[in-house]
Amino acid sequence: MCSNYTTYQANFHLLAFSSYVVLCPILFSVVLVIYLLTVTANIIIMISVYIVSNLHTPMYFFLCNLSVQDIIYVSAILPKLLFILITGDNQISFQACFTQMFMFAACVDTEFCILASMAYDRYVAICLPLRYHLIMNRKVYVLLATTSWLVSSINSCIFTSIISKLSFSITLNVNHFFCDLKVILKMTCSKIGTITIIIFIEIVVLGIVPFFLILTSYVMIISTILKIQTVEGRLRAFSSCSSHLIIVFIFCGTVLSLYIKPESENSEELDKFLSLLYAGLVPLLNPLVYSLRNKEVLNVLKKITGRKISR
Repeated sequence: MCSNYTTYQANFHLLAFSSYVVLCPILFSVVLVIYLLTVTANIIIMISVYIVSNLHTPMYFFLCNLSVQDIIYVSAILPKLLFILITGDNQISFQACFTQMFMFAACVDTEFCILASMAYDRYVAICLPLRYHLIMNRKVYVLLATTSWLVSSINSCIFTSIISKLSFSITLNVNHFFCDLKVILKMTCSKIGTITIIIFIEIVVLGIVPFFLILTSYVMIISTILKIQTVEGRLRAFSSCSSHLIIVFIFCGTVLSLYIKPESENSEELDKFLSLLYAGLVPLLNPLVYSLRNKEVLNVLKKITGRKISR
């Protein structure tokens, strides 16, 4: 049966990891540590970039945007999961559920766009070094970041609004720890042919296109690096973009594994653990990879902490 007249007053139920009750205390501890570390690490990155003039560059400007996105993302999902794990109360209101969906989609789209902007920045820096400051001026990189946030937010708002108007089954049990788009669409009784087409177009425009732009940038970057005659020069050039490349592989790998892998009998349970990996570890790895692999950031952290940080 479907209900299209009580949905706005109804509560969804996030089943989360109810099949693994014994693991809930352990999951709570792990998720809490990951959440606190993620927020702290990203705040430290933003403070470091703000207070040190040497880091006032396009790359670190984009990194700060990535940090803001990561904080918003984990704060939209993990606190509710922690509440469910500690209390067992898995209810979430209709409005809160679709707010989660909006934040998730907006942050994923924004990260694709920001990573593409960072790839373009590295392309200009390595392939067109003499024109770098002319091409990547303040207006350009602020425009790229602003466009990323604006387009992603508008896109997410539109399709979340469309999905919220669907009819859902009376049993509103979401077999996930947040309101994931795939799971919510499985619960609807409405025809979703048009919505599926819209989502496919969005995936192509805001996911696949940025991903191929990143790949194209790095093909040209690697081609340029290989032309550098000295080994030291090649290593220095590659080190300036290796952190970004690592993040691209981690981010795209987790997203592709979630949304392109074939469905199976145990797919939903596997999706929950893969989503936990994506929602928890990827936002934490962003600041760690950039800080641990970058001498400038390490030097800033040494000044802030007053301690010697080893590579």
